[in-house]
Amino acid sequence: MTLRVLIVDDEPLARTRLRTLLGDCRAPAAIAAGEAGNAAQAMALARHQRFDVALLDIHMPGADGLQLAAALRQAGAPPPLVVFVTAHAEHAVQAFEVEAVDYLTKPVRLERLQAALQKAERMAQVARGPEADLAQEWLVIAERGRTLRVPLAEVLYLKAELKYVTVRTAGASHLLDGSLSQLEEKHAARFLRIHRNALVARHAIRALVRHHDAEEGEGWAVRVAGVDEVLAVSRRQTTAVREALGE
Repeated sequence: MTLRVLIVDDEPLARTRLRTLLGDCRAPAAIAAGEAGNAAQAMALARHQRFDVALLDIHMPGADGLQLAAALRQAGAPPPLVVFVTAHAEHAVQAFEVEAVDYLTKPVRLERLQAALQKAERMAQVARGPEADLAQEWLVIAERGRTLRVPLAEVLYLKAELKYVTVRTAGASHLLDGSLSQLEEKHAARFLRIHRNALVARHAIRALVRHHDAEEGEGWAVRVAGVDEVLAVSRRQTTAVREALGE
């Protein structure tokens, strides 16, 4: 999960520093998805974009950060989790009265910012329920002298190829040393068996089409979002695919 962060501070240099610190965060990963110099600009952004976390200064022209935090909570669902970032420590009690996740004093250190974001990430997972756990799953793949973590949410299909499994995302293919049957057993909620050699992400199935296979002759195949090729469907799995399309 990469946290989408809204930075709100009337000082451009302060926003720049926070943006730089977010770029250095690794656990969790975070991006500056929006910036505002006052509460009105922040609310305009929040009405049109989703933010996981809002880093709010307290002392700003117009409505202050405490008022902005309250307004964000009332603006609709789901509101971003709030972390106050301020040079003034005297507002800590008020900050937690508006259910702030954390209260950071300037100059902000990377370690403190990461700790606050970790706390926000945990709270976001609890709020989202069991689906959040699914969203955080990944496959660990060793290839070309490096180790990758590929989020399961990005995987379109898994296909057995000799001793390996091809892991296909919209942007790349990876080889995983593993068993297709074990992957199916572990991740049945995400993937549907369409053939003895293939599992397809349920959310990525777009159509069931007639298909001629060089080995199996006339049959069926699925079109998968994000890729051009079609994947053959065994006769015994066509009903399951139709049911998945109808869900």
